[in-house]
Parts: sequence; structure tokens; C-alpha cells
Amino acid sequence: MSKQQEEQELHKFLRDVDEITSLIQGLNSSDLAVQEKAIADTEKRLGSTKEKEEERCKHGVDRTLINTRPSVKDVPNQEGLTNPEPFMAALEKDAKERARRRKKNEALANALKEQGNDAFSKGDFAAAVQKYTEGLEKLKDVPALYTNRAQAYIKLQEHEKAIHDCEWALRCDEKYLKAFFHMGKAYLALKQYSKARECYMKILEIDPHREKLCKDCLNQVDLAEKRQREEEEAAQEVESRRCRAVSVNQLLQKLDRPDENALFYVGGIRLLTDVVQGGTEQTLFRTNNGFSIINDNAVIRRAFCPEMPSPADVELSLSLLLLWEAICRGNEENQRLLLTHPFVNSQLPSLLLSEVSEIQEECLVLLSLYAQTEHGRSLLLRHLDLTKWLQTLISFVGVFDSRASHAMNLLTSLIVEEKFRIQCRIKLSTGVLPLFAQLLNSIKTVNQTALAQCIAIMGDLCADTVIRMQVAESQDGWQACLNLVDECWSGSKAARYPACLQAVLGLMVNCSLEPSLAIQELAEEISRRGMSLLSSQDGTVVTRAIGLLSRVLPASPAAVEEAVKQDLVKKMIGVLKVGGQITSGYAMKTLAVCSKSSRQAQKEIVKLDKKCSLLLKLLCSDDEAVAGNAAFCLGRCLEVPGTAMNLLGTDVVKTLLKLAGGDAQKDSVQENAAIAIGKLCAADARHASRLRELNGMAILSSSVKHVKGF
Repeated sequence: MSKQQEEQELHKFLRDVDEITSLIQGLNSSDLAVQEKAIADTEKRLGSTKEKEEERCKHGVDRTLINTRPSVKDVPNQEGLTNPEPFMAALEKDAKERARRRKKNEALANALKEQGNDAFSKGDFAAAVQKYTEGLEKLKDVPALYTNRAQAYIKLQEHEKAIHDCEWALRCDEKYLKAFFHMGKAYLALKQYSKARECYMKILEIDPHREKLCKDCLNQVDLAEKRQREEEEAAQEVESRRCRAVSVNQLLQKLDRPDENALFYVGGIRLLTDVVQGGTEQTLFRTNNGFSIINDNAVIRRAFCPEMPSPADVELSLSLLLLWEAICRGNEENQRLLLTHPFVNSQLPSLLLSEVSEIQEECLVLLSLYAQTEHGRSLLLRHLDLTKWLQTLISFVGVFDSRASHAMNLLTSLIVEEKFRIQCRIKLSTGVLPLFAQLLNSIKTVNQTALAQCIAIMGDLCADTVIRMQVAESQDGWQACLNLVDECWSGSKAARYPACLQAVLGLMVNCSLEPSLAIQELAEEISRRGMSLLSSQDGTVVTRAIGLLSRVLPASPAAVEEAVKQDLVKKMIGVLKVGGQITSGYAMKTLAVCSKSSRQAQKEIVKLDKKCSLLLKLLCSDDEAVAGNAAFCLGRCLEVPGTAMNLLGTDVVKTLLKLAGGDAQKDSVQENAAIAIGKLCAADARHASRLRELNGMAILSSSVKHVKGF
């Protein structure tokens, strides 16, 4: 049977199923008119089927007699027509038989599909095609069988057949995503880029949650189209006998000579590097098998292997790294081919540990070239093991040349990738943190600029919860941070190493988000450093010092009492009067922490903030965290005798009622406001009268239900 006949047969089968289903629904309808129409349509269909069957069985036609009077036996049974029950019983029996056969065929088709999947996983794609085909012979309307066979066809480079199968899958299910995905891959292999894009965009249209998948697929299409365009342009350059284009071919032919001495290859590679000035030469290097010619050369491979390389080996390694930079700069396809070459893939990471500083530097430059783009970073993460890279790269903080800045810039680019952060977790406690603490304790003997970058990188990594927990639990790490603060700050107005001080404070603020035993044990020491830094003239240092206090003080009541004795309340009120949004947020939280555990702090707030005017102002802040902490602090200050009376004549009840009644989105803010209203009314009945005037009792009662222990 031809393919066209198969298609026609499947179309007819699907159409018959739809028609029979419609007839059954009509026969079972409670609407008499619909039922009668269904009976008539069914008789018509059965009559048509019978005529076709008789026509097939006839061997000839008797033309000798035409009987215009039908016999009695040909007259339909009128009683049977008016009573559909026997017919419906027969039809139902037929439907059950069809369902039984379909269930049996489904089981056979699924078994064959699993056999095909097993063959596919073993790389036997021809056998997989055979099994999927046998499955489709059992059941023709299973889209998964078509797309699985299409995937096997793609592996066999039979892309037209793959597209054909995907089209059939879509006839079974017009929104079957796998069909569009594999069809896109087949069109991409056939270099029909616009059709490939249409397939991937259709996936996004059907399921917007597949945005990342579609983005990756569309990027592949763009890269493939760009690669083809580059290769066509390069071929034109060769045909026109452009000097540089010809030189690339000639130099690669010379470098293909085996067993020359190392300096021969050094000279040839350097000449080739000078010739590679742009996209055309980069493409010609690729299309003329340059990666294999150079990277598979035994002499070149040996230059990377010896523990004590000779001067010639060093020169050969450096020349090759410079060539790799030249051919990969801005060329995604060359970047991919270089990184997937087995020799490069295995040797490139080890070059970072070379005893030759020049080799380390050029290796860092090459890796930084990859890290500049999202595509390059994904190549590094996909093809290299980066679990030790954080430890390796931060070790360059100990050098005073450009390797340090290259390493830090490379890390800064890599940490934006979640996959890299996940890999960093593996060696963090055992390898990274001990080395990091050592660097913090050695600020006088390391590259301070690189150290500041390194600390900032660690602070950014702490946005990852797992990494932050590990850093927060490191008592040696906290102690090293305190030692660095001491080195940077001696109590004068200016810091010795301001960039390092800002960075380490940022790291400490981020780490203190995570409660830990180390923070509890060192809380008093940390708070002393924070208090000392409040006299700095550097606004960033002051803001981060207050942020550190706001997060560390809750871990130690003793630290709170010590800080209150050093006029922390007065300093925070001063900051709140003039501070910016971030600083005010930290300062208000610090005041709330002090008022929670220190009676002396409550008294000082009431004394310094006449009629609580500052707190009332902060209750109206657009920042809910500030408003919530102001409400909490006010509630605590109401425990000081006379505070409630001082608030008579203000809008405090109305303001708190708005927060408690739902103006605030956070439950904690509503609770703090409700508690403050309760304490206000309990302290002075006139506030309760004001609450009733505002019809606020119901709002307060509703809020109080959610307050634990109130």
C-alpha cells in the first residue's frame, strides 16, 4: 500500500469514528426529533454500506430484466423503524466490540512503543523506527508513536520523514508540543530556518510556560543561520583569492605536517594568529579542519603535559592560547567546537594551575572571553566541571598582576548563572571558606583591589540560601571578617582600605540574614564593631553598619543593653530624621529591636522623641517594613507611664487603625498596629472613646483575632 493510500485510509477511519460517535449520541438523546433524525441517518449509512458491499461482490450485471416492482421482502419493516430498541442494541453491541478491539490494540501499540524506546536508548535507531511502525499498524491515531519515530528519523538523518510524522501527529492532536519541537529540529537540520522558528514560536503560543525552552531553540536557529552565512561569505573570499583567506588555508596545510620540532609549530601558529583578524578567517579556520589539525597534533599535545615544561613547550602553549582567543572572539560556533574538543576539554582547566604565570594569564583571558556572553557561559557550564573554580579563582587574590583582576572579573560574570552557584556549594565548606578566611586575615600581603572584589563576590553568592547558611555557620569566617574590620578601621574618620571595609560589611549584612550559632556567640563583638563604625564619614559604611546591627542585635539581649548604653537610641533617632530609605529602614528596625528587650531603650525613645512625633510620621511611611516596625516600637513605648497621655490630640488612633484595618498588606504590620491600639486604649480611656468615634471597634476586634496571645 502506498503512502498516499495509507493517508487516505487513516483519514477515512478518523472520519468514520466521528460520524459513528455522533450517531450514538443522537440515538441516546432525550429529544425525540434528534433521535428520529439519528435513526434516519443511521439507516441511510447502513444502506450505503450495504450497497457498497453488494457492488464489490457482484461479478456481472443482469440487463435482461428490470423489475420495477419491489418484492415484499424488500419492503422495510415499519414496526422496526418506529421501534429503535433492537437497532440500538445491535449498535451498542458493535460499539462494545470496537472498544474491546481498540483496548487490545492500545496494549499492543504501547508494548511496541516501549520496545522502540528501549532500542532508541541503546542507539539502535533503525530498530526503533521498525517498532514504532509496528505500533502504528496496530493503532494509527497515537501522536506519541509518530513523534517517537520522528525523533529516530532525525537521528538517522532522514529529516523529511521526521517532518511527515510530525504532521501526522498534529492531525491526531493539533496542540501536541513534541510534534512542533521535533519538526523544528528537522527543519533546522534541513537549514529551513524560518520554518524552524515557526515551530518553536507555535510551542510558545500554545504553552507560554515553555519560554526558556523556546528561547534556547530559537538561539540554536539563529546560531545555525549565522554559521551558514559566515561559511558562505568565507567561501566567496576564497574564490576571490583574497590574500588573508588564502593564507589561512596555506598555513593550516603547513601546520598539518607531523613530527616537526616545537618551534616550527610556534612560528606557524603565531603567523596564523596574525592572519585571523575577523569573522571570515575564523570561519575558514573552522571549515578547513583547523581544530583537528592543531589540537590533534602529538607535539602540540605534549607541550601541555610535562610537569616541568621546556621553554619551547611554554612558547608553544602560549602561542596556542593566543590562537584560541583569536579564533573564538565573537564567534559562537568556534567557541563551541573548541570547548567540545576532547583535548581542550581535558586540558583547559589544568592550565589555570600552571606554574607559568603567562600561561595562567592567557588561560584566564580565554575563559573571560567565554564568560562575557550568556551563550559562552552556558558552554562553560555544560562542558566543564566548575566545582573547584571558585576556590581556584579566589586564590589569585594573592598575586599583584593582571591575573587577579582577570580572575575576579571572570567570577563576577559566572556567579549570575544559577548552575554555577549550585556547583559552588559542593566545595564551599571544605575548600573555599578556609582559603577565604586566610585571605581576609592577610589584607596587608594580598592584592587589596582584588580582595575587595572577592569579598563582594562572596556577598553576592550569599543570595543563594544554601551558600548563605554555610557561610553564616563558619565561626572562622566571622572572626576573619571582624579582623578585617579592625585592620580597615581604627576609630578615625577615614578607613585605611575603604573598598574592602564596604565589601566586608555588605557580606556580613547578607550572612546575618541566616540565624546561626556563630552569630549568637559573636553577637557582642559584631555589635561593638558596628557601633564603632557609626562615626564614619562614609555613608555606605554607616548604612551597612546599621544594617548589621539591626540583624545581629536580636541574637543577644546582652549586646542590646551594651549598645543602648553607648547611645544607640539617640544615634538611630538622629539617622531617622535625615537618613535615606535604606538607612531609615535599618535604623527603624534597630530601634524596634532595642525597644523589644530594653526598658531603658523604651524610656530614651519617649524622652528623645517628644510626643512620639517621629514614630507617628514613620507610621505613614510608604515602606511597610518601616511602618510595621514603627508600630511595634510605639506599642513597646506605651509601656512607659505617661506616653499614652502625651499622644492625646494626635491622629495616632486613626493612623494605627488604617494599618490594622487592611491598608497594610503584611499580616505582621496589621498585628503590630492592632497591638499598639490595644495598649493605647488600655492606657488611657480617651483613646478608646476616639476609637469608638471612628467606628473602629469592629476593625480592632477582627485584627485582634489574628494576634497570637493577645
